[in-house]
Amino acid sequence: MHIHILGICGTFMGSLALLAKELDYQVTGSDEHVYPPMSTQLSEQGIDVKEGYLPEHLTPAPDLVVIGNAMSRGNPAVEYVLDTGLPYVSGPGWLAQHLLQNRWVLAVSGTHGKTTTSSMLAWVLEYAGMSPGFLIGGVPKNFGYSARLGESSFFVVEADEYDSAFFDKRSKFVHYQPRTLIINNLEYDHADIFPDLAAIQTQFHHLIRTVPSNGLVIYPEGEPAIGQVIEKGCWTPTQTLNLSSSSNSKGDWQVQLIKPDASHFEVYLNGQLAGEVNWELRGMHNMANGLAAIAAARHVGVLPELASEALCKFQGIKRRLELIAEVKGVQVYDDFAHHPTAIATTLEGLRASVGTEKIIAVIEPRSNTMKMGVHKQQLVESTQAADLVFWYQPQGMEWDLTAALAQANGKAVCCEQVSDIVDHVKAQAGSDSHVVIMSNGGFQGIHQQIAKALAE
Repeated sequence: MHIHILGICGTFMGSLALLAKELDYQVTGSDEHVYPPMSTQLSEQGIDVKEGYLPEHLTPAPDLVVIGNAMSRGNPAVEYVLDTGLPYVSGPGWLAQHLLQNRWVLAVSGTHGKTTTSSMLAWVLEYAGMSPGFLIGGVPKNFGYSARLGESSFFVVEADEYDSAFFDKRSKFVHYQPRTLIINNLEYDHADIFPDLAAIQTQFHHLIRTVPSNGLVIYPEGEPAIGQVIEKGCWTPTQTLNLSSSSNSKGDWQVQLIKPDASHFEVYLNGQLAGEVNWELRGMHNMANGLAAIAAARHVGVLPELASEALCKFQGIKRRLELIAEVKGVQVYDDFAHHPTAIATTLEGLRASVGTEKIIAVIEPRSNTMKMGVHKQQLVESTQAADLVFWYQPQGMEWDLTAALAQANGKAVCCEQVSDIVDHVKAQAGSDSHVVIMSNGGFQGIHQQIAKALAE
């Protein structure tokens, strides 16, 4: 069977392509602005990727076209599919029909931390000998690829609330019917498709409705937005997480910090010590992700002690505070953060690790929500842990980034050219500096440009 994937280099669609290839399908695809790590994965698997969305990419006609949610009416390839009557399906629809039936699906949802928690959970199950399948919107370093079929009934999926396709405006995760569900957190995002937080909460409640009564819903204690969703009705047992072990704290799962940067902590279940994690990661957000993964793994039979041992060997994910270069004492990181909360937690985690050393953040507000200016009032506060911040304002942005940064007390600089940012970083970065580049795209190759400039 030949499937052609429109938008194949997206994190979700690229992972889906790997699964289809593993099922021995003939896989081709089209996309624009192709960049690593997904383009590298696809090339290594011998998957033919065409640049752009030309109708001729669909000849000879594939048996099925899988259409990514970035595609819309007016796209030449989409119009060709509709005009010629080619069979088509959304990415989540294909995954549900071809892979998830008769499997124990462990879904990781939430505004932040989905990729990290999914990667941790997949690794814990792998470490426990369960050989899970998985589809993750990033590349876990313990595996080196973002998706595989696995050799057991267990399948870990990063469950995104974004819409499925131009013809299916339900959230992707509604297709997955998980038995184990993690809801990491819940904030307003995806302003291009959701008018407010309540609309997102409605989709999360649709997801909860699909979890069977013999399943498990795991979520953090004390998050009002999630609590409101649960209160609408939940027909499944729940377990709650709390980043505290005090006797006054609620939550089935709790933690006790051993080191303040969260690189070493103990895990408690119902007040009893259940495991200890001493790992390379930093930050309270990573500790929260790890706790959720331990709880979900227990639901399928992995003891917390073994899960904690597995996390000690967790290597992280590409593009999640990934150290990509070290030049003359300057460490350069690539990070996917593109929402104020994710930016803040990432920088705070790094600050806890490096102490008073200089942190320079370089940020591209590339997501649709950022481009619309929905979070502009939170930008200055989100970067408080950095010493200096360079923001990229591309042409065509409908709001004034400079005005939004006026309260940054001179430590935020707005640039319209990537080359200007490179020059600024070169001038400001000294020995023992940390440069964190934050974008959910390729950012015009600025990572390599900064590393080269520092070397010169």
